[in-house]
This record gives sequence, C-alpha cells and structure tokens, in this order.
Amino acid sequence: MQQQPLRIGILGGGFGGLYTALRLNELVWDGPRPEIVLIDKSDRFVFSPLLYELVTGEMQAWEVAPPYEELLANTGVTLIKDEITGIDVESQTVQLAARSPLKCDRLILALGGNTRPSDIPGVKEHALPFRTLTDAHRLQQRLRHLEQSDREEIRVVIVGGGYTGVELGCKLADRLGKRGRIRLVDRGSEILKGSPDFNREAAKQALSDRQIWLDFDTEIEAVQAEAITLLYKGQVDTISADLVLWTVGTAVGELIQNLPLPKTAQGRVQVEPTLQVPGFPTFFALGDATDCTDATGQLLPATGQVALQQADFCGWNVWASLNDRPLLPFRYQPLGEMLSLGVDAATLTGLGLKLTGSPAYLARRLAYLYRLPTLQHQLTVGLNWLTRPLLKGLVQNN
Repeated sequence: MQQQPLRIGILGGGFGGLYTALRLNELVWDGPRPEIVLIDKSDRFVFSPLLYELVTGEMQAWEVAPPYEELLANTGVTLIKDEITGIDVESQTVQLAARSPLKCDRLILALGGNTRPSDIPGVKEHALPFRTLTDAHRLQQRLRHLEQSDREEIRVVIVGGGYTGVELGCKLADRLGKRGRIRLVDRGSEILKGSPDFNREAAKQALSDRQIWLDFDTEIEAVQAEAITLLYKGQVDTISADLVLWTVGTAVGELIQNLPLPKTAQGRVQVEPTLQVPGFPTFFALGDATDCTDATGQLLPATGQVALQQADFCGWNVWASLNDRPLLPFRYQPLGEMLSLGVDAATLTGLGLKLTGSPAYLARRLAYLYRLPTLQHQLTVGLNWLTRPLLKGLVQNN
C-alpha cells in the first residue's frame, strides 16, 4: 500500500505564510517531497508597504496585490482559497468553511492580525480602516465621490500617529492638494513612537509642509457620518469630517484567541526561538499573531520586515524537523526603516544610510522591488516602472 505523502499546512497567505511557502518550495528534500498547502480566504497577496501608492495612483493593484495563482504557478505549493473556521491543535486538523477538514503533519500559523476593534460609538459604522486591498478600494471610491462633489474643502481625520497614519496622511495631502484639510489625531504625545529620530524628524517636516494638523493627547469620543468628537484635556469638541480613517493598532483574530495554545497577556501566541509553539513541536507560528523576541530577549515589532525574516527561518526549521536535521534559532537582523512621505518622497535609515526626499523614494522603491515575492513578479513590475514614464511622455506629446 502506497504511503500518503506528508502534508505541511500553512494558514494565512501574508508575508509570513506566503514567503514560508516559497522558501519550503526551494528546499531539497531527503525523501519524498511533502505536499505544501497554503490556505487563505483571499485570492490575492497584498504587499502592504506599497498599499499607500494605490491612493495616489503611483502604482496599480496588480503590482501591489498579485493573485496567489500567479505567484504559485510552476511551484509545488497548492493553494486552497477558503476560510479557516477552526483548528484542532491536538490532531493538527484544519476546519474549512467550504470543504472537508484537512489533516496536516506540520502546521504553520501565519494568520496575521486585524485592525484593532473599538467600542467607541460610530467607529465601526463610519470610520474606514486601511489594512487590506478591500480597504484601499473603499477609500478610493470614497475619495472619488468627495472629489467629484462641489465641496470647496475635503476634511479628513486620521486616527493614529503611527506608520500607517503618517504615510497615509502624506499621500492623501498630495492627492487632494489645496482642497485637502487633513488632521492627524493621536492619544500620545508624538508621532512614530520607536522610530529613529532621523525618520521621525523627516516625517514631522513632511506633515508640516503639507499643513497637516496634529492633535496630540487627544481621545476619540464618537464618530458620526460627517463629524468626529474629540476629547482634549477634559474639553469635548465636535468637528466636521468628510472622511475618518482608523489606523489604530493591530489585534489578534478571534480564531487565534480561541486556540488552546500558550499565549501572552496580549493574546498573541508564544513561540520558542525555533518558531515552534511551546509544547507543540510540530506546530509553528510567525508574524503579527505571535510575540517573538530576538537573541537579546527584546520584543520585536509586528512588521513585514520581521515576518519576512521569520519566514526564512520557519521554512528551514519545518524542513529540518521532517529531515532529522537541527533546527535554527531565529536571529533578527535589523535592516533599517523606510517610510513613504508623499508622492516621490520618503525617508530611510539603515545599513549606514540616512536619506530623505527623492533619493530615499528611489531607494525604497528598489528595496521593495527586490522584496516582491517572486522573480517573475519582480521583473514584470520593474519593467512596468521603467516603461510607464516613457509611455506617459509619448501620450502627452501626441
């Protein structure tokens, strides 16, 4: 009787999941090649650091969010487009909404996080998040409606002074131009906490140049259809807002919350240096849903850069666990930080460089081009970047 091949189930197709799948596909197996299954409810991978470029039309959706089928073509990875409804940790079985349960010999949890929910009145009904391709499309639709209206001013309030809030604010300011009236609201006392001073100062200057108003030490009391209520030092003020964007924090999804796995006080899954879940040697986890520390014990941020590096180690360690090889402890290598600060502008620190403006914008573009998931997609996008200005010039001259 022929033995069934081993199966590796990767739950979630974000940075952690997709890049782990591609890493596993590259490795040479000692015995029969296991079945590698990637499960995600979406049909597209989203390269989230470039999602802002959709707001200004600097990039197109196919560049930022290529289909999984395109990325996984000619690989040994099987895509299952379905919603994960449950996970039986003991039997390593994944329950799916539209097909039979899938039993796996190794499970990799890479479901990522969601925009942190809020019980503030009106947030769910009237504020837009900005995390997914669907969010970007909804924002585009709303912006087109506002731009086509007879409003002299388009009033935008962005809640959250982190990376998403700052980058989104600069992009919106450049798109809306003189019609834009943009306000950034944060409960803290500064933007970009934890960011290098050089990047933070560049971001402050970019916000100032675009006349984006900053409200620090300010809480949100309520969001209405065309207004937002703020609380500052005990004083409540309701201001008009045509658009409210909610960019506050990341939360673990309900599915992960219900798993009987060791978790931190914040509800994230604990992992060992090998990215295995303590007590479950065949269960690996990475990305936003985990609390991962570096070699010094310092908690690492939930960023794409961390997830990308985790994916390399996770792929190797899953391979090693099935080939009787030693597993490697995750070692994070900080490569610096890049932020988009509007059209054709950015800031960058890392690897001995400190850049702002157009040079940083170009360096950021090239760095992310290199990080796109497959060589084929890199070449296609890179060629489009080279030819698009030429085609635009030909159209303008005719």
